[in-house]
Amino acid sequence: MFQKGLPMMSVSEVRANRKPLRIALVTETYPPEVNGVSMTVARVVQGMRARHHAVQLVRPRQQEGDLAVSTAGYEEVLMRGLPIPRYPHLKMGLPQTRALLDLWTVNRPDLVHIATEGPLGWSALRAARRLGVPVSSDFRTNFHAYARHYGLSLLKRPVLSYLRHFHSRTACTMVPTESLRRELSDQGFRDLSVVARGVDTVRFHPDKRSSELRRQWGVADDDTVAICVGRLALEKNLTDLVGAFRAMRCIDGRTKLVIVGDGPARSQLQAQCPDAVLAGSRTGDDLAAHYASADVFVFPSLTETFGNVTPEAMASGLPVLAYSYAAAAQLIQSGANGLLAEYKSSAQFELLAEQLVADPCHARRMGVAARRTAERLDWDTVLGQIEALFLKVARGGDAGDAVGITAVRSPPAIAEI
Repeated sequence: MFQKGLPMMSVSEVRANRKPLRIALVTETYPPEVNGVSMTVARVVQGMRARHHAVQLVRPRQQEGDLAVSTAGYEEVLMRGLPIPRYPHLKMGLPQTRALLDLWTVNRPDLVHIATEGPLGWSALRAARRLGVPVSSDFRTNFHAYARHYGLSLLKRPVLSYLRHFHSRTACTMVPTESLRRELSDQGFRDLSVVARGVDTVRFHPDKRSSELRRQWGVADDDTVAICVGRLALEKNLTDLVGAFRAMRCIDGRTKLVIVGDGPARSQLQAQCPDAVLAGSRTGDDLAAHYASADVFVFPSLTETFGNVTPEAMASGLPVLAYSYAAAAQLIQSGANGLLAEYKSSAQFELLAEQLVADPCHARRMGVAARRTAERLDWDTVLGQIEALFLKVARGGDAGDAVGITAVRSPPAIAEI
């Protein structure tokens, strides 16, 4: 057990001195749903199980006939859910406070970790606090930033207030970047712990490049393929993707755009870029082949908390063009392993897109450097940091003392319910 004031322990010492935890992990998205949150949560589940912690995964039932999985040290608890508007293939959890109280009264966890802040996450927070179970949380999605993209700007303040209220009631909130920590701290969030995200550098690798896939796209070996991976929705700033692609075509008319992902803006994108390849949702080795078979990665989003696709593209050997924001700002040295445009500068974004096509040799050199950067993003190290934080919170300690984690405190902002 950690005690405040003791010297910081190494990850190996943490593992040698800790006892396995019973972790209840609550999320409203999980594979086979395809998004950055679901994939990262699955990594955490796998990592904690590999470290011999018992994991209880609480999530909405994704479809009729969905059966809970239970094995030694792992249990799924499926709750009722409703389709998310505009995303019928995704489910939103429903309030389940009473059910979770009953569940955790019988089988009390050492820690409840909440990955999403929806109705199911709120129910988990209320149930855990009533039972006196320590709680940690993730800040993974900028819901308050999405509001303006859907004509709901008036909701930005209430949504931000709800998120601040939610996270202020947990022992710590994990955020993926230092810049997001500063932003949230300035907005009154407290107990923030910076924990980076890793990338699977075995799956996402330049060797996954496929000549056959490029032939399906209708491109020659020396043609430039620009790829974008992500949800096709207004909040992803797809207007700048279209602008960047058109700028690239002005330099080299053979440039091909490949878009991986799906969402409500698909038909709009198809109309704006009729020559683009809309590959739909891809996962696993198929997704890895799509990355590696391209030449450059163009990512215009301005609403990410991290953006897992950035290190995935870098691991695949691609130079990334992005705004100086989220993971890109943390990982990219502009001109060395990718290109960064100033935040919201569409004109600079298009200018840098032209540079990627105008100098393909430099683009390839940046791709090689991007791969070297990604090789340092080891998932095992990241999971070790998360484990140390879980152990600290479960034992009632200060999350900031956990191995490799930065905690920041601000004055409490919201009274308890």
